[in-house]
Amino acid sequence: MAVTLEVTDVGKDFLIPIIDRVSFTAEAGEFVCLLGPNGCGKTTLLRIIGGLEAPTRGHVLLGGEPVAGDDRHRRTVGVVFQEDRLLPWLTVRRNVELVLKPRGLAATERRETAARYLRMVGLAGFEDYYPGRVSGGMRQRAAIARALAVEPDVLLMDEPASALDPIATAKIEELIHELKAEYTIVIVTHNMQQAARVSDATAYFYLGRLIEVGPTEQIFTNPSRPETEDYVTGRFG
Repeated sequence: MAVTLEVTDVGKDFLIPIIDRVSFTAEAGEFVCLLGPNGCGKTTLLRIIGGLEAPTRGHVLLGGEPVAGDDRHRRTVGVVFQEDRLLPWLTVRRNVELVLKPRGLAATERRETAARYLRMVGLAGFEDYYPGRVSGGMRQRAAIARALAVEPDVLLMDEPASALDPIATAKIEELIHELKAEYTIVIVTHNMQQAARVSDATAYFYLGRLIEVGPTEQIFTNPSRPETEDYVTGRFG
């Protein structure tokens, strides 16, 4: 079940501030895109939202509850990384089954649950293939199935289509569009066209600061900040 995500005054320091006082809200069921050039803090912020890193200051709430980097929290967040991170010595289905073991499901139930999520992402018939025998786009869809199998309230994606060709990217975007009805989604991307196609809201970052956040159509057609306009029109970056 989708929940509201609240990011309040979040900062992260590595000798110098990498993220500086970032605040925004993603309503339950909303799709938010984090946009900006390399090194602006997008992925670090995504990891903080996912409980994979702790902020130096500020806090993140999911459904009104604080994020904590423990197993209980990680079961409420699904994360899809830029690389699929499938284990090559396990079949696609068994890669998905791995995240089900902490839930205490019997082997038969794990198998059936993994197969159900693989069908959801269009991989029926490929359950027993090894990752090396399927395409990059199919591996990334398997990674999405693995993230969904934890039954998350929030789904986080870090450039899930950055290494894919246009056809595979289109399939990933179609899948993401279908998921919008059930999950709060936050995605990191450098692809402005992709952000415009799939997101409800867009947040533009530069040098660790949140420059502007708002409805995607507004960000791309009538941004309020000149820095945002320079970026989305190609005059910068």
